[in-house]
Amino acid sequence: MQRIPPSRIRKLRTLSHCNEPAVFKAEGKPDEATNLIDLASNDYLGLSRHPTVIQAVKETIVVDGVGAGSSRLITGSRPIHKSLEEALAQWLNRERVLLFPSGFQANLAAVLSLTQRQTPVLADRLIHHSLLMGVKTSGAQLKRFAHNDLNDLEIKLKQALEKHPNQHPLVMTESLFSMEGTSPSLEAMANLCQLHKARLLVDEAHALGVMGSKGRGLGYGIKDPLIMITGTFGKAFGSGGAFIATNKEIGEQIIQSSGAFRYTTALAPPLAAAALAALKLIKLNPNWGIELYHQGEHWRSQLEAQGWLRPPGYGPILSLVVGSDEKALELQNHLEKAGLLSMAIRPPTVPEGTARLRIVLHKTLPTSTLEKLLDALRGR
Repeated sequence: MQRIPPSRIRKLRTLSHCNEPAVFKAEGKPDEATNLIDLASNDYLGLSRHPTVIQAVKETIVVDGVGAGSSRLITGSRPIHKSLEEALAQWLNRERVLLFPSGFQANLAAVLSLTQRQTPVLADRLIHHSLLMGVKTSGAQLKRFAHNDLNDLEIKLKQALEKHPNQHPLVMTESLFSMEGTSPSLEAMANLCQLHKARLLVDEAHALGVMGSKGRGLGYGIKDPLIMITGTFGKAFGSGGAFIATNKEIGEQIIQSSGAFRYTTALAPPLAAAALAALKLIKLNPNWGIELYHQGEHWRSQLEAQGWLRPPGYGPILSLVVGSDEKALELQNHLEKAGLLSMAIRPPTVPEGTARLRIVLHKTLPTSTLEKLLDALRGR
């Protein structure tokens, strides 16, 4: 790791207005005397504390212990890993699913399995950092297209094919962008990729469990050229870890050659058990995502009626752009005093001048939460 001079670290802290990661206790409580309603975490369905999920963890700890103890190719594989991979593959209608300890690792492995030096890669300008690191590591040729802009993507696809006529470009996007709450038209994007002989990789981390047909993500049902999706269990599934879903050929390639898969301790068995239990609950309750969608539309309409620019998108993430870092922090503190936890998102996570409050909806929110939020915003 490159050593960063102390002066540079001090400057970065000043720019980000953040000295250390915030520490919160269960249910978003910074301390015992404070009871804040959680409008910040990605636990969209409240499954991290669901009794069925917790029971699955307890049972697995007794049988398999806490950690896997080794990589998947040595002694780290457990029956729960195989059960989760097979269940996900069937649910998503994909040939092969492979588990990873983190979404960052899964995205690195995904990009490295689909690219090599000189491969043209076209990525949404707001794509997640982990995917960009995959491109950097592979040595592929990166071009960014305007956020969710298919016209700009088509222009860059044509340019890539002119420059690399014998290559199949890789297009990368997310199905739900975590800081904007926006989603691309994946079907139209897939058609565009098909036309220009490009492959499509979609990060479904924030959509799985809550968006698309029965919560199976916005890429569900799209085959070629959508050859791979990545997803995590740390959002709607209420657990931890991640996965890649792809075809048999690429899956085998990852097993045999991916350092991110081969040379890391396997996903902790209790986390795999929690994810499998959560998947079963999501399958049994396909209405959860629909209810969250209607809740999101209602909240957007009420915020718009109060004078806010309507938060874009239609998922559980509502982005209220306020502009300066100071205003975003002031609004965060104001909401905390009203009993609401919503974090200010500032550069470098978002572009300069677009600091925002990121409001996240959860299935388990008290019914009075929206009224409390609107009252607090009126008095800002």
